[in-house]
Amino acid sequence: MLEHIVAQFLPEIISLLELIGIAVITFGSVKAFYHYSKAFLTKKRYPIRIELANALALGLEFKMGAEILKTVLVRSLNEILILGAIILLRALLSLMIHFEIKAEQQHGSPEEASPNNY
Repeated sequence: MLEHIVAQFLPEIISLLELIGIAVITFGSVKAFYHYSKAFLTKKRYPIRIELANALALGLEFKMGAEILKTVLVRSLNEILILGAIILLRALLSLMIHFEIKAEQQHGSPEEASPNNY
């Protein structure tokens, strides 16, 4: 009975997590582009790269959560290998983004790290 409930509701939960990840990445990208355009026109500085990287990392975390939940529905070894590769790639991307954020924060001056500057 529990297996039937999980099999019935899990695809919707996975789809919801995927959509949340897509929405976070899209919203973060649009927001970063807005601030980029505004900074370009007004010559003010804003931490665009850090903001975009944070949005990408958060979106990837939601999408990785969906992939992890997909492992419950896996029926064959081929599917588990594909899911494992996707999870590994997303984890590596997330790790690289976190390293980029740390490097950007360390190389920027304290004024550049504030939200009012680029």
